[in-house]
Amino acid sequence: MTTLHTSLPDTLRDAAHLDDLLSEPTDGVLQTFRRLEGDLLILGVGGKMGPSLARMARRASDAVGQARRILGVSRFSASGLREQLERDGIETLSCDLLDADALARLPDIPNIVFMAGMKFGSTGQESLTWAMNSYLPGMVCQRFRSSRIVAFGTGNVYPLSPVTLGGSVETDPPGPIGEYAMSCLGRERIFEHFSRTLSIPTAILRLNYAVAIRYGVLADIARSVWEERPISLAMGMVNVIWQADANAMALQAFDHVSSPPFIVNLAGPEQVSVQRVAEQFGALMGKTPVFQGEAAPNALLSNGQMGHRLFGYPRVGVAQMVRWIADWVMRGGEDLGKPTHFETRDGKF
Repeated sequence: MTTLHTSLPDTLRDAAHLDDLLSEPTDGVLQTFRRLEGDLLILGVGGKMGPSLARMARRASDAVGQARRILGVSRFSASGLREQLERDGIETLSCDLLDADALARLPDIPNIVFMAGMKFGSTGQESLTWAMNSYLPGMVCQRFRSSRIVAFGTGNVYPLSPVTLGGSVETDPPGPIGEYAMSCLGRERIFEHFSRTLSIPTAILRLNYAVAIRYGVLADIARSVWEERPISLAMGMVNVIWQADANAMALQAFDHVSSPPFIVNLAGPEQVSVQRVAEQFGALMGKTPVFQGEAAPNALLSNGQMGHRLFGYPRVGVAQMVRWIADWVMRGGEDLGKPTHFETRDGKF
């Protein structure tokens, strides 16, 4: 698990090869983990990004010679995940985080990564969405008031912005669209409140959007091209960032936790045209993309320049992701079956 590579492969052989690449720590993560004191607890480790972040933290700790415990908390509804994480040196704890008694029984750990939340399926389950995204952060802050907290958020707290502006920056006022985005702004406000009142060093990460071959905006577009399904141009431009780069930035954020919270966008450097990238997939796949609608003059876009300056430029660019994903899809590679609904403009997920 501690072997580190220096170059990117031309193709991804299989899921094991992908998982190895996704969990490889950057030099920046290694430097952070040389400084970081204490064990690490990941709340919501069972999501799309959690397992690779946990493995990256384990590999970084091993690489710098730190005998640090990495613990992952989830309900572990996905078969086999808990066993896989344990084999990789990550301690696992099963817990319904909204159960106050169960939350209280979790061990005292000085470093917390908060990844729990609800997005897809939030329409029709608005009360649970608000409980997970806004109420749970308060429970976590009260339980871990003596810890450092790095909390995943979302770029959905921003309004749609003109594509000519280059994306929303961290100092722009929020303007959430729909109840999901509103609940995510609620998450930020609750973390801010407890960071201020309990002096909890905190970082909030506004992610937009992670990609990892088996899911993500580019994977959605690629599969639509391959299966000759119409691609909506309603959200004509998007941000994407390779999942490993987003996780590396998240772990490096422990160097910047503060009270009040440090807020940073996690986004790739490019504004990606949905139509253009679909055409690139089409050229690689021998397919002609089918489009519907027209691109609007505004979109949900984040400017990631501050994160790049602090954490380093992303290792994997859009062109590389496109080649990997096209090859993966054409070979019948695994898909998580979790579409991003990136084209949604009314905030209803």
